Amino acid sequence: MEKSSDVHSQHSAPSFEASSQDLHLQSKMKTVRTVDTARVGVTALALLMGLSVLGVSANTLRVHHNTNISSDYFLPLWPEEFSIRPTMALVAGSVFVVVSSILSLAFSNVSSLRSKQTAHTSLTFASPVVGLIAALVAVILFYSINASNTVDTFTSWTCRWRHVSMSQQPRWDTLCQQSYAGLYLAILLIPVEVIALGLAAFQVKLERYTERYEGAKASPALS
Repeated sequence: MEKSSDVHSQHSAPSFEASSQDLHLQSKMKTVRTVDTARVGVTALALLMGLSVLGVSANTLRVHHNTNISSDYFLPLWPEEFSIRPTMALVAGSVFVVVSSILSLAFSNVSSLRSKQTAHTSLTFASPVVGLIAALVAVILFYSINASNTVDTFTSWTCRWRHVSMSQQPRWDTLCQQSYAGLYLAILLIPVEVIALGLAAFQVKLERYTERYEGAKASPALS
Protein backbone atom coordinates (compact mmCIF):
# COMPACT_ATOMS: atom_id res chain seq x y z
CA MET A 1 0.00 0.00 0.00
CA GLU A 2 2.79 2.39 0.89
CA LYS A 3 4.57 1.67 -2.40
CA SER A 4 1.36 2.33 -4.32
CA SER A 5 0.91 5.62 -2.48
CA ASP A 6 4.47 6.65 -3.30
CA VAL A 7 3.96 5.90 -6.97
CA HIS A 8 0.75 7.91 -7.00
CA SER A 9 2.44 10.92 -5.39
CA GLN A 10 5.32 10.74 -7.89
CA HIS A 11 2.85 10.93 -10.77
CA SER A 12 0.65 13.61 -9.28
CA ALA A 13 3.44 16.06 -8.33
CA PRO A 14 4.67 16.75 -11.89
CA SER A 15 1.06 17.06 -13.03
CA PHE A 16 0.32 19.63 -10.34
CA GLU A 17 3.51 21.54 -11.22
CA ALA A 18 2.60 21.58 -14.90
CA SER A 19 -0.91 22.76 -14.06
CA SER A 20 0.42 25.64 -11.94
CA GLN A 21 2.78 26.63 -14.77
CA ASP A 22 -0.14 26.69 -17.20
CA LEU A 23 -2.16 28.90 -14.85
CA HIS A 24 0.80 31.26 -14.50
CA LEU A 25 1.17 31.48 -18.27
CA GLN A 26 -2.57 32.03 -18.76
CA SER A 27 -2.50 34.80 -16.15
CA LYS A 28 0.37 36.56 -17.94
CA MET A 29 -1.32 36.24 -21.33
CA LYS A 30 -4.55 37.64 -19.89
CA THR A 31 -2.59 40.60 -18.55
CA VAL A 32 -1.01 41.11 -21.99
CA ARG A 33 -4.47 41.22 -23.58
CA THR A 34 -5.71 43.68 -20.96
CA VAL A 35 -2.73 46.01 -21.43
CA ASP A 36 -3.07 45.73 -25.21
CA THR A 37 -6.74 46.71 -25.02
CA ALA A 38 -5.90 49.69 -22.80
CA ARG A 39 -3.09 50.79 -25.15
CA VAL A 40 -5.39 50.55 -28.18
CA GLY A 41 -8.01 52.61 -26.34
CA VAL A 42 -5.52 55.33 -25.42
CA THR A 43 -4.20 55.34 -29.01
CA ALA A 44 -7.76 55.75 -30.31
CA LEU A 45 -8.22 58.67 -27.90
CA ALA A 46 -5.00 60.25 -29.19
CA LEU A 47 -6.29 59.81 -32.74
CA LEU A 48 -9.58 61.58 -31.92
CA MET A 49 -7.75 64.41 -30.16
CA GLY A 50 -5.31 64.74 -33.06
CA LEU A 51 -8.20 64.93 -35.52
CA SER A 52 -9.85 67.61 -33.36
CA VAL A 53 -6.67 69.71 -33.25
CA LEU A 54 -6.26 69.31 -37.00
CA GLY A 55 -9.89 70.26 -37.63
CA VAL A 56 -10.01 73.47 -35.60
CA SER A 57 -6.51 74.60 -36.60
CA ALA A 58 -7.06 73.93 -40.30
CA ASN A 59 -10.37 75.77 -40.15
CA THR A 60 -8.74 78.88 -38.68
CA LEU A 61 -6.17 78.83 -41.47
CA ARG A 62 -8.95 78.44 -44.05
CA VAL A 63 -10.81 81.45 -42.66
CA HIS A 64 -7.63 83.52 -42.68
CA HIS A 65 -6.94 82.56 -46.28
CA ASN A 66 -10.48 83.41 -47.41
CA THR A 67 -10.65 86.76 -45.61
CA ASN A 68 -7.10 88.00 -46.12
CA ILE A 69 -8.03 90.30 -48.98
CA SER A 70 -5.59 92.95 -50.20
CA SER A 71 -7.48 95.70 -51.93
CA ASP A 72 -7.58 99.50 -52.07
CA TYR A 73 -11.37 99.36 -51.65
CA PHE A 74 -11.56 97.35 -48.41
CA LEU A 75 -10.07 97.82 -44.98
CA PRO A 76 -7.64 95.00 -44.20
CA LEU A 77 -8.96 92.53 -41.64
CA TRP A 78 -5.51 91.19 -40.78
CA PRO A 79 -2.34 93.13 -39.91
CA GLU A 80 0.65 93.31 -42.25
CA GLU A 81 3.00 91.99 -39.56
CA PHE A 82 1.29 88.69 -38.88
CA SER A 83 2.55 85.17 -38.15
CA ILE A 84 0.51 82.02 -38.70
CA ARG A 85 3.40 79.75 -37.68
CA PRO A 86 1.90 78.81 -34.28
CA THR A 87 -1.24 77.56 -36.00
CA MET A 88 0.83 75.83 -38.68
CA ALA A 89 2.76 74.09 -35.89
CA LEU A 90 -0.51 72.73 -34.46
CA VAL A 91 -1.59 71.52 -37.90
CA ALA A 92 1.75 69.81 -38.59
CA GLY A 93 1.92 68.25 -35.12
CA SER A 94 -1.63 66.93 -35.32
CA VAL A 95 -0.93 65.38 -38.74
CA PHE A 96 1.95 63.37 -37.24
CA VAL A 97 -0.28 62.28 -34.34
CA VAL A 98 -3.09 61.20 -36.67
CA VAL A 99 -0.87 59.26 -39.08
CA SER A 100 1.11 57.47 -36.36
CA SER A 101 -2.07 56.61 -34.44
CA ILE A 102 -3.79 55.21 -37.54
CA LEU A 103 -0.79 53.02 -38.35
CA SER A 104 -0.59 51.76 -34.76
CA LEU A 105 -4.32 50.94 -34.67
CA ALA A 106 -4.10 49.20 -38.06
CA PHE A 107 -1.24 46.96 -36.95
CA SER A 108 -3.05 46.24 -33.67
CA ASN A 109 -6.45 45.32 -35.13
CA VAL A 110 -5.80 43.90 -38.61
CA SER A 111 -4.73 40.26 -38.18
CA SER A 112 -2.64 40.15 -41.35
CA LEU A 113 -0.63 43.17 -40.16
CA ARG A 114 -0.50 42.11 -36.52
CA SER A 115 1.16 38.83 -37.55
CA LYS A 116 4.20 40.87 -38.62
CA GLN A 117 5.59 40.85 -35.10
CA THR A 118 8.63 43.06 -35.69
CA ALA A 119 6.63 45.81 -37.39
CA HIS A 120 3.88 45.55 -34.79
CA THR A 121 6.33 45.89 -31.90
CA SER A 122 8.11 48.80 -33.58
CA LEU A 123 4.87 50.69 -34.18
CA THR A 124 3.70 49.97 -30.64
CA PHE A 125 6.63 52.11 -29.47
CA ALA A 126 6.96 54.47 -32.44
CA SER A 127 3.37 55.75 -32.44
CA PRO A 128 3.35 57.31 -28.93
CA VAL A 129 6.95 58.51 -29.32
CA VAL A 130 6.13 60.34 -32.57
CA GLY A 131 2.89 61.67 -31.11
CA LEU A 132 4.59 62.89 -27.95
CA ILE A 133 7.39 64.66 -29.83
CA ALA A 134 4.92 66.22 -32.28
CA ALA A 135 2.67 67.52 -29.48
CA LEU A 136 5.62 68.89 -27.49
CA VAL A 137 7.13 70.67 -30.50
CA ALA A 138 3.76 72.13 -31.53
CA VAL A 139 3.02 73.47 -28.04
CA ILE A 140 6.54 74.86 -27.54
CA LEU A 141 6.50 76.60 -30.93
CA PHE A 142 3.03 77.96 -30.27
CA TYR A 143 4.00 79.58 -26.98
CA SER A 144 7.43 80.78 -28.10
CA ILE A 145 6.12 82.53 -31.22
CA ASN A 146 2.90 83.75 -29.59
CA ALA A 147 4.95 85.41 -26.82
CA SER A 148 6.20 88.08 -29.24
CA ASN A 149 5.15 91.65 -28.43
CA THR A 150 5.91 92.97 -31.91
CA VAL A 151 4.29 90.45 -34.28
CA ASP A 152 0.67 89.40 -33.97
CA THR A 153 -0.33 85.77 -34.28
CA PHE A 154 -3.67 84.24 -35.11
CA THR A 155 -4.51 83.83 -31.43
CA SER A 156 -3.42 87.28 -30.26
CA TRP A 157 -5.21 89.06 -33.12
CA THR A 158 -8.53 87.20 -33.03
CA CYS A 159 -8.74 87.29 -29.22
CA ARG A 160 -7.98 91.02 -29.20
CA TRP A 161 -11.09 91.65 -31.33
CA ARG A 162 -13.27 88.88 -29.92
CA HIS A 163 -15.77 91.38 -28.46
CA VAL A 164 -16.41 92.90 -31.89
CA SER A 165 -19.54 91.34 -33.35
CA MET A 166 -19.20 90.05 -36.93
CA SER A 167 -22.14 88.95 -39.07
CA GLN A 168 -19.86 86.93 -41.36
CA GLN A 169 -16.35 85.51 -41.44
CA PRO A 170 -14.05 86.20 -39.78
CA ARG A 171 -16.00 85.88 -36.55
CA TRP A 172 -13.32 86.87 -34.07
CA ASP A 173 -14.90 85.29 -30.99
CA THR A 174 -15.34 81.89 -32.66
CA LEU A 175 -11.85 81.95 -34.14
CA CYS A 176 -10.34 82.87 -30.77
CA GLN A 177 -12.13 79.96 -29.11
CA GLN A 178 -11.05 77.55 -31.85
CA SER A 179 -7.46 78.71 -31.59
CA TYR A 180 -7.35 78.03 -27.85
CA ALA A 181 -9.26 74.75 -28.25
CA GLY A 182 -6.56 73.48 -30.60
CA LEU A 183 -3.83 74.57 -28.18
CA TYR A 184 -5.44 72.99 -25.10
CA LEU A 185 -6.11 69.73 -26.93
CA ALA A 186 -2.46 69.66 -28.04
CA ILE A 187 -1.39 70.16 -24.42
CA LEU A 188 -3.69 67.32 -23.28
CA LEU A 189 -2.19 65.11 -25.97
CA ILE A 190 1.14 65.15 -24.12
CA PRO A 191 0.01 63.12 -21.06
CA VAL A 192 -2.14 60.89 -23.30
CA GLU A 193 0.90 59.98 -25.40
CA VAL A 194 2.98 59.46 -22.24
CA ILE A 195 0.37 56.99 -20.97
CA ALA A 196 0.32 55.23 -24.35
CA LEU A 197 4.12 54.96 -24.30
CA GLY A 198 4.09 53.52 -20.77
CA LEU A 199 1.47 50.94 -21.73
CA ALA A 200 3.44 50.04 -24.87
CA ALA A 201 6.62 49.47 -22.85
CA PHE A 202 4.76 47.34 -20.29
CA GLN A 203 3.07 45.32 -23.03
CA VAL A 204 6.32 44.58 -24.86
CA LYS A 205 7.95 43.57 -21.57
CA LEU A 206 5.10 41.14 -20.81
CA GLU A 207 5.11 39.71 -24.33
CA ARG A 208 8.84 39.02 -24.18
CA TYR A 209 8.44 37.39 -20.77
CA THR A 210 5.68 35.06 -22.00
CA GLU A 211 7.74 34.16 -25.08
CA ARG A 212 10.74 33.25 -22.94
CA TYR A 213 8.52 31.36 -20.50
CA GLU A 214 6.90 29.32 -23.28
CA GLY A 215 10.32 28.64 -24.82
CA ALA A 216 11.73 27.46 -21.51
CA LYS A 217 8.68 25.29 -20.88
CA ALA A 218 9.00 23.66 -24.29
CA SER A 219 12.75 23.09 -23.84
CA PRO A 220 13.70 19.37 -23.80
CA ALA A 221 15.93 20.01 -20.78
CA LEU A 222 12.87 20.94 -18.71
CA SER A 223 10.48 18.32 -20.08
